[in-house]
Amino acid sequence: MEGWSPSEENIIYRVLVSLIPPYGHAFLPELCNPGEMPERNFRIRVELVCTCKTEQLVGDMLCFIHHEEEEQRRNLGPSLLQTVCTGSYLDVQKTACRFHQLVKACWLVLPHSRRWRLTMLPCDRSCKFKMARAEEEIIIEIMLGVQQGDSDIFMSSQASEALFTPSTTWTLSCAVAEAKFFERMARRAPDGSFHLRCLQLCARILVGTCFSEYTLKTVVMHLLNTTPLSGWHRTRFLLRLDDIMRYLRHCLEEKRLDHFFFGNEKIPEVVLPPALQRAEPFNLFQHLAQDPDAQAQAMREFTDMQDRLTRMLANDN
Repeated sequence: MEGWSPSEENIIYRVLVSLIPPYGHAFLPELCNPGEMPERNFRIRVELVCTCKTEQLVGDMLCFIHHEEEEQRRNLGPSLLQTVCTGSYLDVQKTACRFHQLVKACWLVLPHSRRWRLTMLPCDRSCKFKMARAEEEIIIEIMLGVQQGDSDIFMSSQASEALFTPSTTWTLSCAVAEAKFFERMARRAPDGSFHLRCLQLCARILVGTCFSEYTLKTVVMHLLNTTPLSGWHRTRFLLRLDDIMRYLRHCLEEKRLDHFFFGNEKIPEVVLPPALQRAEPFNLFQHLAQDPDAQAQAMREFTDMQDRLTRMLANDN
């Protein structure tokens, strides 16, 4: 679950729900662009699986492949291919719509429904809703994902960076790996650690700039992985803020910021798929290396961010 934001208000809690193929089905991931490096966009082919041997052992179970369609519909209902797929591929929008319907139906029987009002919010690639009572309001977004093997990496319903993301495209998500990394750091950090507060404060100065929150999170993860955790105590808050800004400035000057997980073998307790472990480091600032004007604009906005941070700290004091 992810619930931090640049502002302490209007937080959206995002929950990644892992999708598991139901009885008689299998999920087979395929690259959208074979040979693409890094591997970030996938399609998930849905195949019907013969379950005749299982039926013989269990009894009263039907095989989607070897039983008449009418008999299947009476006993098992339609297959995923008939409900949430486009062709043979799992469709993000159809699956999100199905979750939308399930949340509305389940809400009526939950105890919370007596104290909270539920409002479903429009969203094509996730299930998003608002819970409200009196002056309290919570927004929750359910993201959908298919796990890559036994790893902490998922193919998620989140849109890609492209202007248009086809409904059968599932994008690489490191959200679970990131959560495990931050949880590990929180367990090992001494009392009074301020690394998450550093992250939130810096995120506030990003608003209105070309920098994404993910860029900042990547910088902080690199520093957490290389700086002794004792150095993140609240008494060294200003030093760590300075480290974050210096690191980001250096990356801008070099036009290179490596993705934290691609090819990174120094992340204890996080399980990465072999392809990600072997991958060459992926440069999140590749666009700056290819566009001098974009790099110059980023440097100007970085200077503005520094000034904004200085004013913010002065006002807090």
